[in-house]
Amino acid sequence: VVSLRRLLAVERDAAERDVLTGLLNRRGLAARAGRVLGGPPGRPVNVLMLDLDGFKPVNDTFGHRAGDQVLVTVAVRLVTHLGGGWCCARLGGDELAALRAGPLTRPPLAVAEGLAGVLAAPIRAGGQDVRVGAAIGIATAATPIGLGDLLGRADMAMYRAQCEGRPLLWTTGHEDVTQSRPLLRTRGLPVPAAYEPAGVR
Repeated sequence: VVSLRRLLAVERDAAERDVLTGLLNRRGLAARAGRVLGGPPGRPVNVLMLDLDGFKPVNDTFGHRAGDQVLVTVAVRLVTHLGGGWCCARLGGDELAALRAGPLTRPPLAVAEGLAGVLAAPIRAGGQDVRVGAAIGIATAATPIGLGDLLGRADMAMYRAQCEGRPLLWTTGHEDVTQSRPLLRTRGLPVPAAYEPAGVR
């Protein structure tokens, strides 16, 4: 009985994981979110939505294997930078999300700016050093709230971030969107190896 339960748990975990990156998939994120977004009332929640900027040129120029290397590296950087307490997911393609319930130790925009800087560091893919940026949208709310509503707010902020080149925060005021400093946006082109900071691959 114990072995069967373990087997079922392993299969369930595999069904909720993205095969390439090991992040949660949509199903896995929904399962985790369902346990925290329903309450207790008034608990703060934050979600980041990310869309990679410059990913398609990497795929087109160096092939899908190089694109896969980029996605894996981005996933590792996302999890490493955000740390414990965040549920990180690949929603599909080059779109990622991260959810955290409870108060943050830093303001949401500071978290997004730091993450954007980490993701912009060069990545070794297809035998080249390439760069990809990320448009990041942030939504903050309080429980209870549905995952679809929360992701929708973050997605709207992310869309504006794609246009403006900076992380954007969708506040609980719904129409009040606070923006940070502009970010350097890159287009996935090869960069000289000399510009790569140590220890970021």
